[in-house]
Amino acid sequence: MKGRFKIIIRNFYILIVAVLMALTSAPAVPADEVPMPFEPGEKLNFEVTWGGIPVGEAVLEVHPKTTINGEAAHHFVLTAKTVGFVNMFFKVRNRIDAYADLCMTRSVFFKNELSGKHKRSVTVDFDWENAKIQRRDSKAEWEELDAMPGSFDPLSVFYFTRTQDLKEQTAYERPVTDGKKNVIGRMKIVRRETIEVGEKEYDTYLLEPDTRHIGGVFKDSKNPKIQLWMTADKRRLLVKARSEVVVGSFVGELISAEGEI
Repeated sequence: MKGRFKIIIRNFYILIVAVLMALTSAPAVPADEVPMPFEPGEKLNFEVTWGGIPVGEAVLEVHPKTTINGEAAHHFVLTAKTVGFVNMFFKVRNRIDAYADLCMTRSVFFKNELSGKHKRSVTVDFDWENAKIQRRDSKAEWEELDAMPGSFDPLSVFYFTRTQDLKEQTAYERPVTDGKKNVIGRMKIVRRETIEVGEKEYDTYLLEPDTRHIGGVFKDSKNPKIQLWMTADKRRLLVKARSEVVVGSFVGELISAEGEI
């Protein structure tokens, strides 16, 4: 039983990152031509359940604009943690900091700090002048990768997607990288539908990303699926995410939002 819970909770973390990485699929419309749908101070709080059992919490935040590596940038933060009795089996505490240029055309810097039962630190530096990506991992040797034009890290790409004009029955693509490999993510917008999350009703688009480039439990599942519901208004907020994998169904739902929502 303990081994099974370790698999489940490990994949809670994978789900959070995979959902964001899956959102790589959007057309390359210059973001400076459309208003940004997010502002500093925005904070989205999610509850993650497995088979109806609460297993984790995740928070997405937009921090004040800053300067990193000499470039003005947006600053996005994701924190995720396991909750309750599951901490006894596989405790996870994770923080991701991502920085993208002010026009939302590419990533600038990315940092992933994992603590709890296991600890790991990863930084990814985007050297656009030389078209290189440099990754430093506390558990692996330094790596360098050629940069694909317009690439985003797995967190910034979520916010890039929100700048796009989503339309039904449309398929999109966008390059994304974690510093180890470059992939072209693909996603289709299935339909527009009204859903209930908690006690609220939302007008949303249902998105289904291609999972072929996602590892972990998605790679081990026969017919893995991720479904995402983003609001159809100008904010394009993620309100629900659902995955079907070999160990069962994970659901992340928005439970509260702060800032100018």
